[in-house]
Amino acid sequence: MRPAMLRALGSAIAIAIALSPFAAFAAPDATEGTSAQIARGAYLAKAADCAGCHTAADHGAPYAGGLGMSSPFGTIVSTNITPDRQHGIGDYSYEDFARALREGVAPGGKRLYPAMPYPSFAKITDEDMHALYAFMMHGVPPVSTDPPRTHVPFPFNQRWALGIWRRLFAPSATFAPRADRDAAWNRGAYLVQGLGHCGSCHTPRGLAYQERGYDESSKEYLAGGVNDNWYAPNLRADPGSGLGRIGEADIASFLKTGHGGGMVAFGSMVQTVEDSLQYLDDADLRAVAAYLKSLPATGAADGAWSAASGPAPAFKTRAPDTSPAMGEAAYASFCAGCHRPRGEGVPNVFPALAGNPSVISEDTTSLIRLLVEGGNSPATKHGPPRQAMPAFAGQLTDVQIAQVLTYVRASWGNDARPVTANDVASLRNRLHK
Repeated sequence: MRPAMLRALGSAIAIAIALSPFAAFAAPDATEGTSAQIARGAYLAKAADCAGCHTAADHGAPYAGGLGMSSPFGTIVSTNITPDRQHGIGDYSYEDFARALREGVAPGGKRLYPAMPYPSFAKITDEDMHALYAFMMHGVPPVSTDPPRTHVPFPFNQRWALGIWRRLFAPSATFAPRADRDAAWNRGAYLVQGLGHCGSCHTPRGLAYQERGYDESSKEYLAGGVNDNWYAPNLRADPGSGLGRIGEADIASFLKTGHGGGMVAFGSMVQTVEDSLQYLDDADLRAVAAYLKSLPATGAADGAWSAASGPAPAFKTRAPDTSPAMGEAAYASFCAGCHRPRGEGVPNVFPALAGNPSVISEDTTSLIRLLVEGGNSPATKHGPPRQAMPAFAGQLTDVQIAQVLTYVRASWGNDARPVTANDVASLRNRLHK
Protein backbone atom coordinates (compact mmCIF):
# COMPACT_ATOMS: atom_id res chain seq x y z
CA MET A 1 0.00 0.00 0.00
CA ARG A 2 3.23 2.90 -0.82
CA PRO A 3 3.81 3.64 -0.35
CA ALA A 4 3.26 6.73 -4.51
CA MET A 5 4.25 10.07 -8.91
CA LEU A 6 2.28 11.83 -11.31
CA ARG A 7 2.89 14.35 -13.98
CA ALA A 8 4.65 17.64 -14.27
CA LEU A 9 3.41 20.45 -12.14
CA GLY A 10 2.20 23.78 -13.32
CA SER A 11 4.26 26.18 -11.24
CA ALA A 12 7.54 26.41 -9.37
CA ILE A 13 5.78 25.70 -6.08
CA ALA A 14 3.89 22.75 -7.47
CA ILE A 15 6.88 21.46 -9.36
CA ALA A 16 9.21 21.59 -6.39
CA ILE A 17 7.13 19.16 -4.38
CA ALA A 18 6.96 16.18 -6.68
CA LEU A 19 10.34 14.72 -5.81
CA SER A 20 12.28 13.90 -2.74
CA PRO A 21 14.12 11.67 -0.45
CA PHE A 22 11.85 9.92 1.96
CA ALA A 23 11.89 11.80 5.18
CA ALA A 24 13.63 11.17 8.40
CA PHE A 25 11.66 9.78 11.25
CA ALA A 26 13.11 10.92 15.01
CA ALA A 27 16.14 10.71 18.73
CA PRO A 28 16.96 9.15 22.02
CA ASP A 29 15.11 10.53 24.99
CA ALA A 30 15.25 9.29 28.55
CA THR A 31 11.48 9.54 28.94
CA GLU A 32 10.80 7.26 25.97
CA GLY A 33 11.34 3.55 25.60
CA THR A 34 9.27 1.37 27.92
CA SER A 35 8.91 -2.18 26.69
CA ALA A 36 5.20 -1.66 26.11
CA GLN A 37 5.85 1.48 24.07
CA ILE A 38 8.50 -0.23 21.99
CA ALA A 39 6.23 -3.19 21.26
CA ARG A 40 3.37 -0.91 20.33
CA GLY A 41 5.68 1.19 18.17
CA ALA A 42 6.90 -1.91 16.34
CA TYR A 43 3.30 -2.77 15.46
CA LEU A 44 2.58 0.79 14.34
CA ALA A 45 5.74 0.84 12.21
CA LYS A 46 4.43 -2.28 10.46
CA ALA A 47 1.08 -0.59 9.92
CA ALA A 48 2.85 2.43 8.43
CA ASP A 49 5.19 0.18 6.39
CA CYS A 50 8.19 2.32 7.30
CA ALA A 51 10.66 -0.42 6.36
CA GLY A 52 9.03 -0.85 2.96
CA CYS A 53 10.40 2.47 1.77
CA HIS A 54 13.40 2.86 4.05
CA THR A 55 15.08 -0.45 3.21
CA ALA A 56 17.25 -0.89 0.13
CA ALA A 57 16.41 -3.60 -2.37
CA ASP A 58 18.38 -6.85 -2.36
CA HIS A 59 18.53 -7.44 1.38
CA GLY A 60 19.42 -3.99 2.61
CA ALA A 61 19.54 -3.38 6.36
CA PRO A 62 16.03 -2.59 7.67
CA TYR A 63 15.32 1.13 7.97
CA ALA A 64 18.82 2.07 6.72
CA GLY A 65 17.46 3.69 3.55
CA GLY A 66 18.90 3.53 0.07
CA LEU A 67 15.82 2.38 -1.84
CA GLY A 68 15.64 4.14 -5.18
CA MET A 69 12.12 4.88 -6.39
CA SER A 70 11.51 6.11 -9.89
CA SER A 71 9.34 9.11 -10.66
CA PRO A 72 8.72 11.26 -13.73
CA PHE A 73 11.25 13.71 -12.30
CA GLY A 74 14.10 11.39 -11.34
CA THR A 75 14.96 8.75 -8.80
CA ILE A 76 14.07 9.38 -5.18
CA VAL A 77 16.34 7.66 -2.64
CA SER A 78 15.04 6.93 0.84
CA THR A 79 16.98 8.03 3.91
CA ASN A 80 18.48 6.15 6.85
CA ILE A 81 16.00 6.26 9.74
CA THR A 82 17.88 4.01 12.16
CA PRO A 83 19.12 5.65 15.39
CA ASP A 84 22.64 6.02 14.02
CA ARG A 85 23.88 9.45 15.09
CA GLN A 86 25.98 10.16 12.02
CA HIS A 87 23.86 8.92 9.13
CA GLY A 88 20.48 8.26 10.71
CA ILE A 89 18.13 9.98 13.13
CA GLY A 90 19.96 9.25 16.37
CA ASP A 91 20.13 12.93 17.32
CA TYR A 92 16.43 13.60 16.82
CA SER A 93 14.45 14.61 19.87
CA TYR A 94 10.84 13.50 20.14
CA GLU A 95 9.78 16.95 18.97
CA ASP A 96 12.08 16.65 15.93
CA PHE A 97 10.61 13.26 15.14
CA ALA A 98 6.99 14.35 15.46
CA ARG A 99 7.56 17.48 13.38
CA ALA A 100 9.22 15.50 10.60
CA LEU A 101 6.34 13.04 10.42
CA ARG A 102 3.50 15.52 10.79
CA GLU A 103 4.84 18.65 9.12
CA GLY A 104 7.58 17.41 6.82
CA VAL A 105 10.27 19.53 8.48
CA ALA A 106 13.58 18.00 9.57
CA PRO A 107 15.88 19.47 12.24
CA GLY A 108 17.41 22.71 11.04
CA GLY A 109 14.29 23.58 9.07
CA LYS A 110 14.95 21.39 6.04
CA ARG A 111 11.68 20.80 4.19
CA LEU A 112 10.86 17.23 3.24
CA TYR A 113 9.25 16.28 -0.02
CA PRO A 114 5.77 14.75 0.26
CA ALA A 115 7.03 11.46 -1.09
CA MET A 116 7.23 10.89 2.67
CA PRO A 117 3.51 10.98 3.40
CA TYR A 118 3.39 13.63 6.10
CA PRO A 119 -0.05 14.79 4.90
CA SER A 120 -1.28 11.40 6.16
CA PHE A 121 1.05 11.07 9.14
CA ALA A 122 -0.23 14.41 10.45
CA LYS A 123 -3.22 12.38 11.69
CA ILE A 124 -1.14 10.14 13.97
CA THR A 125 -2.16 10.60 17.61
CA ASP A 126 0.29 11.75 20.27
CA GLU A 127 0.20 8.36 21.99
CA ASP A 128 1.06 6.54 18.78
CA MET A 129 3.72 9.09 17.85
CA HIS A 130 5.47 8.51 21.19
CA ALA A 131 5.30 4.75 20.63
CA LEU A 132 6.76 5.06 17.14
CA TYR A 133 9.56 7.22 18.50
CA ALA A 134 10.31 4.72 21.25
CA PHE A 135 10.53 1.88 18.73
CA MET A 136 12.71 3.74 16.24
CA MET A 137 15.11 4.87 18.98
CA HIS A 138 15.22 1.74 21.15
CA GLY A 139 13.87 -1.13 19.03
CA VAL A 140 15.85 -0.60 15.82
CA PRO A 141 19.61 -1.22 15.75
CA PRO A 142 21.68 1.70 14.45
CA VAL A 143 23.19 1.17 11.02
CA SER A 144 26.08 3.35 9.90
CA THR A 145 25.04 3.51 6.27
CA ASP A 146 25.00 6.74 4.32
CA PRO A 147 22.51 6.29 1.45
CA PRO A 148 23.02 8.17 -1.81
CA ARG A 149 21.45 11.59 -1.85
CA THR A 150 18.52 12.43 -4.06
CA HIS A 151 19.60 14.95 -6.68
CA VAL A 152 16.86 16.62 -8.67
CA PRO A 153 17.13 19.48 -11.15
CA PHE A 154 15.89 23.02 -10.77
CA PRO A 155 13.19 23.96 -9.92
CA PHE A 156 12.43 20.68 -8.16
CA ASN A 157 15.29 21.30 -5.73
CA GLN A 158 13.75 24.47 -4.29
CA ARG A 159 12.60 23.03 -0.98
CA TRP A 160 11.47 26.37 0.43
CA ALA A 161 8.40 26.07 -1.76
CA LEU A 162 7.27 23.00 0.15
CA GLY A 163 6.26 25.14 3.10
CA ILE A 164 3.84 27.04 0.88
CA TRP A 165 2.61 23.78 -0.63
CA ARG A 166 1.92 22.30 2.79
CA ARG A 167 -0.10 25.32 3.89
CA LEU A 168 -2.13 25.17 0.68
CA PHE A 169 -2.74 21.46 0.37
CA ALA A 170 -1.74 19.28 3.33
CA PRO A 171 -3.91 18.54 6.37
CA SER A 172 -2.39 19.41 9.73
CA ALA A 173 -4.88 18.11 12.32
CA THR A 174 -4.56 14.80 14.13
CA PHE A 175 -7.33 12.26 13.59
CA ALA A 176 -10.63 13.13 15.23
CA PRO A 177 -13.10 10.24 15.69
CA ARG A 178 -16.59 10.78 14.35
CA ALA A 179 -19.29 10.61 17.00
CA ASP A 180 -21.81 9.27 14.48
CA ARG A 181 -19.69 6.19 13.72
CA ASP A 182 -18.80 3.18 15.84
CA ALA A 183 -15.39 2.30 17.24
CA ALA A 184 -14.53 -0.16 14.46
CA TRP A 185 -15.28 2.37 11.74
CA ASN A 186 -13.20 5.03 13.48
CA ARG A 187 -10.31 2.60 13.94
CA GLY A 188 -10.44 1.69 10.26
CA ALA A 189 -10.59 5.34 9.24
CA TYR A 190 -7.56 6.13 11.40
CA LEU A 191 -5.51 3.30 9.92
CA VAL A 192 -6.48 4.06 6.33
CA GLN A 193 -6.16 7.83 6.48
CA GLY A 194 -3.17 8.04 8.81
CA LEU A 195 -0.70 5.25 9.46
CA GLY A 196 -1.61 3.26 6.36
CA HIS A 197 -1.46 6.37 4.14
CA CYS A 198 -3.54 4.46 1.59
CA GLY A 199 -4.41 7.64 -0.25
CA SER A 200 -0.78 8.15 -1.24
CA CYS A 201 -1.30 5.56 -3.95
CA HIS A 202 -5.06 5.08 -4.24
CA THR A 203 -6.16 8.73 -4.48
CA PRO A 204 -5.73 10.69 -7.72
CA ARG A 205 -3.50 13.74 -7.50
CA GLY A 206 -3.80 17.27 -8.78
CA LEU A 207 -1.38 19.39 -10.74
CA ALA A 208 0.42 20.39 -7.54
CA TYR A 209 0.93 16.72 -6.63
CA GLN A 210 -1.62 17.04 -3.86
CA GLU A 211 -4.01 14.21 -3.15
CA ARG A 212 -7.50 15.21 -4.24
CA GLY A 213 -8.90 14.27 -0.89
CA TYR A 214 -7.62 13.02 2.45
CA ASP A 215 -10.75 11.46 3.93
CA GLU A 216 -14.31 10.38 3.13
CA SER A 217 -15.47 13.99 2.78
CA SER A 218 -14.05 13.96 -0.76
CA LYS A 219 -15.61 11.67 -3.37
CA GLU A 220 -12.19 11.40 -5.04
CA TYR A 221 -10.57 9.96 -1.92
CA LEU A 222 -9.31 6.43 -2.70
CA ALA A 223 -10.90 6.60 -6.16
CA GLY A 224 -7.77 5.16 -7.81
CA GLY A 225 -4.48 6.70 -8.91
CA VAL A 226 -1.45 6.10 -11.10
CA ASN A 227 1.84 5.64 -9.30
CA ASP A 228 5.17 4.63 -10.85
CA ASN A 229 3.45 3.10 -13.88
CA TRP A 230 0.99 1.11 -11.80
CA TYR A 231 -2.67 1.93 -11.36
CA ALA A 232 -3.64 1.64 -7.69
CA PRO A 233 -7.28 0.53 -7.86
CA ASN A 234 -10.41 2.34 -6.79
CA LEU A 235 -11.26 1.35 -3.19
CA ARG A 236 -14.74 2.86 -3.12
CA ALA A 237 -18.12 1.17 -3.71
CA ASP A 238 -18.17 1.39 -7.50
CA PRO A 239 -19.49 -1.98 -8.73
CA GLY A 240 -17.10 -2.15 -11.69
CA SER A 241 -13.54 -1.26 -10.75
CA GLY A 242 -14.25 -0.62 -7.07
CA LEU A 243 -15.12 -2.74 -4.05
CA GLY A 244 -18.88 -2.62 -4.53
CA ARG A 245 -19.15 -6.38 -5.15
CA ILE A 246 -16.44 -7.40 -2.68
CA GLY A 247 -17.46 -8.30 0.87
CA GLU A 248 -15.74 -7.17 4.06
CA ALA A 249 -14.43 -10.66 4.83
CA ASP A 250 -12.83 -10.92 1.38
CA ILE A 251 -11.25 -7.48 1.76
CA ALA A 252 -9.78 -8.46 5.13
CA SER A 253 -8.48 -11.71 3.65
CA PHE A 254 -6.93 -9.84 0.73
CA LEU A 255 -5.11 -7.49 3.10
CA LYS A 256 -3.82 -10.36 5.24
CA THR A 257 -2.83 -12.85 2.54
CA GLY A 258 -2.94 -11.02 -0.78
CA HIS A 259 -5.87 -13.24 -1.84
CA GLY A 260 -9.58 -12.54 -1.46
CA GLY A 261 -12.75 -12.26 -3.48
CA GLY A 262 -11.06 -13.83 -6.51
CA MET A 263 -8.42 -11.08 -6.47
CA VAL A 264 -4.66 -11.41 -5.98
CA ALA A 265 -2.33 -8.56 -5.00
CA PHE A 266 0.06 -7.34 -7.70
CA GLY A 267 2.66 -4.65 -8.26
CA SER A 268 3.71 -2.60 -5.24
CA MET A 269 0.79 -4.05 -3.27
CA VAL A 270 2.72 -7.33 -3.03
CA GLN A 271 5.40 -5.66 -0.92
CA THR A 272 2.76 -3.84 1.13
CA VAL A 273 1.02 -7.11 2.02
CA GLU A 274 4.29 -8.91 2.74
CA ASP A 275 5.98 -6.20 4.81
CA SER A 276 3.01 -4.51 6.44
CA LEU A 277 -0.58 -5.66 6.20
CA GLN A 278 -0.12 -9.34 7.02
CA TYR A 279 1.14 -8.30 10.46
CA LEU A 280 -1.99 -6.38 11.44
CA ASP A 281 -4.31 -8.15 13.83
CA ASP A 282 -7.64 -9.43 12.58
CA ALA A 283 -9.64 -6.75 14.38
CA ASP A 284 -7.68 -4.02 12.64
CA LEU A 285 -8.06 -5.70 9.25
CA ARG A 286 -11.81 -5.97 9.77
CA ALA A 287 -11.90 -2.31 10.79
CA VAL A 288 -10.09 -1.28 7.61
CA ALA A 289 -12.52 -3.36 5.55
CA ALA A 290 -15.52 -1.81 7.30
CA TYR A 291 -14.25 1.69 6.64
CA LEU A 292 -13.55 1.00 2.97
CA LYS A 293 -16.99 -0.54 2.48
CA SER A 294 -18.56 2.63 3.87
CA LEU A 295 -17.18 4.81 1.07
CA PRO A 296 -19.85 5.53 -1.57
CA ALA A 297 -19.26 4.98 -5.26
CA THR A 298 -17.77 7.78 -7.33
CA GLY A 299 -20.27 7.27 -10.14
CA ALA A 300 -17.52 7.83 -12.71
CA ALA A 301 -17.61 6.11 -16.09
CA ASP A 302 -16.17 2.64 -15.70
CA GLY A 303 -16.26 -0.93 -16.88
CA ALA A 304 -19.02 -3.24 -15.71
CA TRP A 305 -19.65 -6.89 -14.98
CA SER A 306 -22.72 -9.07 -14.95
CA ALA A 307 -23.05 -12.82 -14.62
CA ALA A 308 -22.75 -14.37 -18.06
CA SER A 309 -22.68 -17.87 -19.49
CA GLY A 310 -19.58 -17.45 -21.62
CA PRO A 311 -17.41 -15.17 -23.72
CA ALA A 312 -19.34 -12.40 -25.38
CA PRO A 313 -16.94 -9.99 -27.10
CA ALA A 314 -19.58 -7.60 -28.40
CA PHE A 315 -17.82 -4.28 -27.87
CA LYS A 316 -19.71 -1.04 -27.80
CA THR A 317 -16.68 0.49 -29.47
CA ARG A 318 -14.04 -1.37 -31.40
CA ALA A 319 -10.39 -0.46 -31.73
CA PRO A 320 -9.09 -1.12 -35.26
CA ASP A 321 -6.34 -3.44 -34.04
CA THR A 322 -8.51 -5.69 -31.85
CA SER A 323 -9.83 -8.99 -33.13
CA PRO A 324 -12.05 -11.17 -30.92
CA ALA A 325 -10.91 -14.34 -32.67
CA MET A 326 -7.23 -13.51 -32.35
CA GLY A 327 -7.68 -12.44 -28.75
CA GLU A 328 -9.52 -15.64 -27.89
CA ALA A 329 -6.80 -17.75 -29.52
CA ALA A 330 -4.06 -15.93 -27.63
CA TYR A 331 -5.97 -16.32 -24.37
CA ALA A 332 -6.36 -20.05 -24.93
CA SER A 333 -2.64 -20.40 -25.65
CA PHE A 334 -1.13 -18.20 -22.97
CA CYS A 335 -3.68 -17.55 -20.22
CA ALA A 336 -6.33 -20.26 -19.87
CA GLY A 337 -4.00 -22.76 -18.22
CA CYS A 338 -3.92 -20.65 -15.05
CA HIS A 339 -6.92 -18.36 -15.30
CA ARG A 340 -9.11 -21.17 -16.71
CA PRO A 341 -11.12 -21.19 -19.94
CA ARG A 342 -13.98 -19.13 -18.55
CA GLY A 343 -11.84 -16.68 -16.60
CA GLU A 344 -12.84 -18.15 -13.25
CA GLY A 345 -9.26 -18.55 -12.00
CA VAL A 346 -8.27 -20.95 -9.22
CA PRO A 347 -9.28 -19.84 -5.69
CA ASN A 348 -6.32 -18.75 -3.57
CA VAL A 349 -3.92 -19.53 -6.40
CA PHE A 350 -4.65 -17.64 -9.63
CA PRO A 351 -6.97 -14.62 -9.81
CA ALA A 352 -10.31 -14.72 -11.54
CA LEU A 353 -10.55 -12.48 -14.59
CA ALA A 354 -14.34 -12.58 -14.83
CA GLY A 355 -15.61 -9.65 -12.81
CA ASN A 356 -12.18 -8.74 -11.46
CA PRO A 357 -12.23 -4.99 -10.68
CA SER A 358 -8.69 -4.49 -11.98
CA VAL A 359 -9.57 -6.21 -15.25
CA ILE A 360 -12.53 -3.97 -16.04
CA SER A 361 -11.09 -0.72 -14.71
CA GLU A 362 -11.18 2.24 -17.07
CA ASP A 363 -7.44 2.64 -16.48
CA THR A 364 -5.55 -0.26 -18.08
CA THR A 365 -2.03 0.63 -16.91
CA SER A 366 -1.65 -2.26 -14.48
CA LEU A 367 -3.35 -4.76 -16.74
CA ILE A 368 -0.95 -4.03 -19.58
CA ARG A 369 2.07 -3.96 -17.28
CA LEU A 370 1.28 -7.38 -15.86
CA LEU A 371 1.30 -8.91 -19.32
CA VAL A 372 4.46 -7.08 -20.33
CA GLU A 373 6.49 -7.68 -17.15
CA GLY A 374 4.74 -10.53 -15.37
CA GLY A 375 4.62 -10.58 -11.60
CA ASN A 376 4.13 -12.69 -8.52
CA SER A 377 1.68 -13.06 -5.68
CA PRO A 378 2.63 -12.30 -2.07
CA ALA A 379 4.25 -14.84 0.23
CA THR A 380 2.67 -14.53 3.68
CA LYS A 381 2.45 -16.47 6.93
CA HIS A 382 -1.22 -17.32 6.50
CA GLY A 383 -1.67 -17.34 2.73
CA PRO A 384 -0.98 -19.84 -0.05
CA PRO A 385 2.50 -20.25 -1.57
CA ARG A 386 3.78 -17.59 -3.94
CA GLN A 387 2.80 -18.00 -7.58
CA ALA A 388 4.48 -16.31 -10.53
CA MET A 389 3.05 -14.94 -13.76
CA PRO A 390 5.47 -14.97 -16.70
CA ALA A 391 6.36 -11.88 -18.70
CA PHE A 392 5.10 -11.78 -22.27
CA ALA A 393 7.09 -8.78 -23.50
CA GLY A 394 9.25 -11.01 -25.69
CA GLN A 395 6.46 -13.34 -26.84
CA LEU A 396 3.58 -11.07 -27.76
CA THR A 397 3.52 -7.95 -29.90
CA ASP A 398 1.72 -4.78 -28.91
CA VAL A 399 -1.16 -5.78 -31.18
CA GLN A 400 -1.39 -9.26 -29.66
CA ILE A 401 -1.36 -7.95 -26.10
CA ALA A 402 -4.10 -5.48 -27.04
CA GLN A 403 -6.12 -8.28 -28.61
CA VAL A 404 -5.95 -10.64 -25.65
CA LEU A 405 -6.70 -7.90 -23.12
CA THR A 406 -9.61 -6.62 -25.17
CA TYR A 407 -10.97 -10.16 -25.35
CA VAL A 408 -10.66 -10.59 -21.57
CA ARG A 409 -12.31 -7.21 -20.90
CA ALA A 410 -15.35 -8.19 -22.98
CA SER A 411 -15.81 -11.83 -21.95
CA TRP A 412 -17.59 -13.77 -19.17
CA GLY A 413 -19.79 -10.79 -18.32
CA ASN A 414 -16.99 -8.21 -18.43
CA ASP A 415 -17.87 -5.04 -20.34
CA ALA A 416 -14.96 -2.60 -20.55
CA ARG A 417 -13.46 -0.52 -23.33
CA PRO A 418 -10.97 -2.10 -25.74
CA VAL A 419 -7.22 -1.88 -25.26
CA THR A 420 -5.28 -0.57 -28.26
CA ALA A 421 -1.80 -1.33 -29.52
CA ASN A 422 -0.97 2.32 -28.86
CA ASP A 423 -1.92 1.84 -25.19
CA VAL A 424 0.53 -1.05 -24.98
CA ALA A 425 3.30 0.71 -26.89
CA SER A 426 3.01 3.78 -24.71
CA LEU A 427 3.47 1.80 -21.51
CA ARG A 428 6.29 -0.28 -22.98
CA ASN A 429 8.11 2.93 -23.84
CA ARG A 430 7.75 4.19 -20.28
CA LEU A 431 9.03 0.88 -18.94
CA HIS A 432 11.73 0.59 -21.62
CA LYS A 433 10.41 -2.86 -22.47
